[in-house]
Amino acid sequence: MLKRHFILVLAAALALPASAADLLATVKARGSLKVALEGTYPPFNYKEKNGELAGYDVDVARLLAARLGLKVEFVTSEWASILAGLAANKYDVIISQVGINPKREQAFDFSQPYIYSMPQLIVRNNESASYKSLADLKGKKLGVGQGSVYEQQAKAVPGIEVRSYAAAPDTMADLAAGRIDAALNDSLMSAYLLKISKLPIKAGAQVGAVERMGIPFKKGNPEFKQALNKALADAAADGSLKAISVKWFGVDVSKAP
Repeated sequence: MLKRHFILVLAAALALPASAADLLATVKARGSLKVALEGTYPPFNYKEKNGELAGYDVDVARLLAARLGLKVEFVTSEWASILAGLAANKYDVIISQVGINPKREQAFDFSQPYIYSMPQLIVRNNESASYKSLADLKGKKLGVGQGSVYEQQAKAVPGIEVRSYAAAPDTMADLAAGRIDAALNDSLMSAYLLKISKLPIKAGAQVGAVERMGIPFKKGNPEFKQALNKALADAAADGSLKAISVKWFGVDVSKAP
């Protein structure tokens, strides 16, 4: 009976899951950080003509991996399945403009925010009117991305003539030509469009809530979280994050507006 009891206890112990190593120990042992991104979303992450990945997220990933003493391994994934891939351990983190919200925080841990965004108007350089909110555009023509959340926001305000565009460059061209009075887009995309545009347009008012983008990873990795946040804090303190922001957007988007 005693022998049988010992065997049952041993079997039960073997059935218990071993305490998983913190992700920091795992990536240190491997020598690399596996980073998922879309790879089709300029200027954040995309492939150049030679097939090399480029963009704001790519530069941030390389910077953080180096600060952690690791090489970076990029894994591209469609947006629809990118969080499921993280849950399935296909990669360590996602650095691909993942907004921090309560629903996602229930499933994953997040780094501190590394980039901030909000809805922003774009107007002509010679615009004399002062549009401080969407309500100020009643009776005016507003250009938005077709099927975007900004299209929905604009259509929810009575009195705005909403014009939807399939591509942002077409919106900017119509704005510069006076066919619309303003355009509404994400502040990050607006900064990028204004940086590369030679049209007589400029940034207008920010007209919505701030969205914070962070780096998600699986829960239960406090040492990794601490190391990642320290790498981000150090990069912010020494100006490295700002330099990447200015490179891609012309302004510092790594700080809350």
